[in-house]
Amino acid sequence: MPASVVPRRTLARVPETDLVVPRVYVEFLDPDDETQLFRCDLTWLTSRYRCIFGQGCAGIYADRPDDGCCTLGAHFADKGDEKRTRKFVRMLDRHTWQLHDVGTATRDAWIETDEDGERKTAVHDGACIFLNRPGFEGGYGCALHHLATRTGRHPLETKPDVCWQLPLRRTFREVELPDGTEYTEVTIGEYDRRGWGPGGHDFDWYCSGNTEAHVAAEPLYVTSAAELVELMGQGAYDELVGHCEAHLASRSLLALHPADPR
Repeated sequence: MPASVVPRRTLARVPETDLVVPRVYVEFLDPDDETQLFRCDLTWLTSRYRCIFGQGCAGIYADRPDDGCCTLGAHFADKGDEKRTRKFVRMLDRHTWQLHDVGTATRDAWIETDEDGERKTAVHDGACIFLNRPGFEGGYGCALHHLATRTGRHPLETKPDVCWQLPLRRTFREVELPDGTEYTEVTIGEYDRRGWGPGGHDFDWYCSGNTEAHVAAEPLYVTSAAELVELMGQGAYDELVGHCEAHLASRSLLALHPADPR
């Protein structure tokens, strides 16, 4: 979620592209771990997607247009993710976090447990407790994102993992070959509606397959370099860059994400 936003504009909504479209993937061994093989969606990683929170984003629910995808709160990836986030929550105050008093009423007031027993950021008054609402003097948008900007950090340091990983999705699969050898397949792809589970299909609007969000000046593998390095490691990212550049240079019909400008 960008730190700087502009007032909402009224835009004519356009249809999203299909979830199932022809894509180009590349596979290569992790240069730092021979037991891992990366499978990367070049069609997505070379797309012109960018987050348009506050700049045309309609929000995932029509009745909450200013929330972006922050309506549901964020699930923690693991205990380490929660511990790291807690460190930065302590750095927020009433001037930078609109719901500070609510979120700090008790030690874990900013955390809730879902129906499956998974811990996540709490939802207060219809959206994530860290979402500063429009008009707040400390800045509209994620309080933890603003914290990163103010302190010279990257948001991937201050926000829960799922928040900074969007719109990228990393998944793991254990593969056993006919000769009995095994490896871990790590897929780096698009965090589309399906990444949210069955409920993702109920969103009134979603960005990754929408032309309104495919307006970046540079491809995603460039604009999300820091996130990709965190997800893959520097060596694997460097190899990915070469594959992305070759893919774009090929001018293949599959080089373009269907939501990219033609």
